[in-house]
Amino acid sequence: MGKHSLRSSRNRSVPAAAAASIVLLGSAAAPARADDVDKLIDEMDSISHEATAKAEEIKGLEDKIAASEKKVDDANRRAKDAKAELASLQGVSQEQRKNVGDIAQSRYRIPKSETLMSTLDSGNPQEAIDRSAYLASLTRNSQRALDELEVANRQAADKATEANIAVAEAQHSRNELESQRKKLEKERADLDKRVKDIETRVDNLNEADRQRWVTKDNPVDAAALPGAVSGVAAAALAELGKPYGWGAAGPDAFDCSGLMVWAYAQNGIGIPRTSQAQLAGGTPVPLDALQPGDIIGYYPGVTHVGMYIGDGMVVHSSDYGIPIQVVPLNSMPIQGAVRY
Repeated sequence: MGKHSLRSSRNRSVPAAAAASIVLLGSAAAPARADDVDKLIDEMDSISHEATAKAEEIKGLEDKIAASEKKVDDANRRAKDAKAELASLQGVSQEQRKNVGDIAQSRYRIPKSETLMSTLDSGNPQEAIDRSAYLASLTRNSQRALDELEVANRQAADKATEANIAVAEAQHSRNELESQRKKLEKERADLDKRVKDIETRVDNLNEADRQRWVTKDNPVDAAALPGAVSGVAAAALAELGKPYGWGAAGPDAFDCSGLMVWAYAQNGIGIPRTSQAQLAGGTPVPLDALQPGDIIGYYPGVTHVGMYIGDGMVVHSSDYGIPIQVVPLNSMPIQGAVRY
């Protein structure tokens, strides 16, 4: 999308609404002058540009929602795993308590005074040593069991905390996701209104003015296309003539970023879905070093992209009612270029 050299720079006295009525009424009104048609195309171009920017924003929001859904799933999985581990540790803790109790009961069954007297009264030195060792063993086992119980209890407490945190994170992500979904629904409703407006305007153009809309970015004919290209550039050029589709990524229709995604996918390469993310995700390339397949971002905010195919040309899907075309590289305001 973009402003183009076709448009007249003369002062225009007919308001845009009046120009629209002249064109849309067709034979019922006086023929529209060229500058009036240019003004109408300017207005339509602006509306379409806003709609395209909104479509790219919605795709970005869809990606955020997908990431949030994954976050919720991951948090729920961690919470489930933590709870299962907590239950296991609680079982260990119960077993350790039983061991401590058993040892304590053994010690209780042999009171210290009675055992000591029995040991001292024994006329057998080895028996006295054995009994003393047994008592020491009970003491060590008891202490070890207590230590193990303390460790098990601490691990269980840590795991309980981890499970609670995981559950809280999952709930927070779920709430955030719901908020994003509500925003997405609102944004889509707004986009639908803009799309309906631009589609109505384009569909009501007469044949001559529709052709001016289709050629607003000064497309080149097939004879002016670069020589043989391959890879992603060839994949994009293979879609020449297919219609523009809001948010579409093929195979029957495409928007600007959707065409980029499709062309790269045909070559086994995954790239981001939105025009902004596409320009941010690649390796920056100076305009004097462009190669076929490089992605070029257009307009402030990078609301449009095209693919360089060589000889100063790009292939792009620009607007509703305009098939995929090849246009001069500088037919729109360039914001940068990247390579994947």
